[in-house]
Amino acid sequence: MAHESCDFQEQIAILKEQLREAQKMTALGELVSTTTHEFNNVLMTIMNYAKIGMRHQDTATRDKSFDQILTAARRAEKITNSVLGLARNRSRDFVPTDLGTILDETLVLLEREMNKYHIVIELRLDTVPKVLANGNQIQQVLLNLLINARQAMPKGGRLWIHLAHDPEMGMVDLTIRDTGHGIPKDQLPRIFERFYTTKTGPDSTGKGGTGVGLAMCRDIIEAHQGKIRVQSEPGMGTAFTIRLPVACPRKSNTAPAIALGIPKEFGVPN
Repeated sequence: MAHESCDFQEQIAILKEQLREAQKMTALGELVSTTTHEFNNVLMTIMNYAKIGMRHQDTATRDKSFDQILTAARRAEKITNSVLGLARNRSRDFVPTDLGTILDETLVLLEREMNKYHIVIELRLDTVPKVLANGNQIQQVLLNLLINARQAMPKGGRLWIHLAHDPEMGMVDLTIRDTGHGIPKDQLPRIFERFYTTKTGPDSTGKGGTGVGLAMCRDIIEAHQGKIRVQSEPGMGTAFTIRLPVACPRKSNTAPAIALGIPKEFGVPN
């Protein structure tokens, strides 16, 4: 009987790891269209200003063309570095990680999408220490939370992002607050359940509606010995806060197995 129980637990662990990898590929796939269009826009800008510079010989026009080409090239570099950020760090190691850098790379990937849907982003990034984290996994969480916030504001809105340090608890807090439609109180306690979703299906961009995104976010944050909570009011918007432990300079970890279940003491507000 004990042997069967061990086999069952091992199968659960394998399936959970497969689900985590599938969710990672989903996050990458959802960004393919966005980043491809953005990169195409950058290339078109470079090509058009190159043609202008070749047609016009006056110094002012050519200088303007070179400036625009350089700006576009730098934009392309940021997009490339951000996409590479998703692909790097394939290991499960936890290392001191700059959460501000991860956030910046994530926002670069979603900048075009946020502009398209008229989302105004306001940042308040306090000086915080590095957290002990797997950067790739944390970026998956940020992508999911930011995309959810965008989807909650289909007619545009405001997104506040606050990064702060709690030195007494040895934690770094990252809050993402939107001005969207909010989550009904009867649905709020279930949003971290696997396969439960408040959406009718993927939107026009192909994102959302599977019910695995927030469950994955919770699992990742708990595996980091952190916490995730949500506050929401219908018609007033939603705020997600993730808390991650500050990195110990003498210590490096390997990611523990992601645990199932929603902690009773955290996850939804009282």
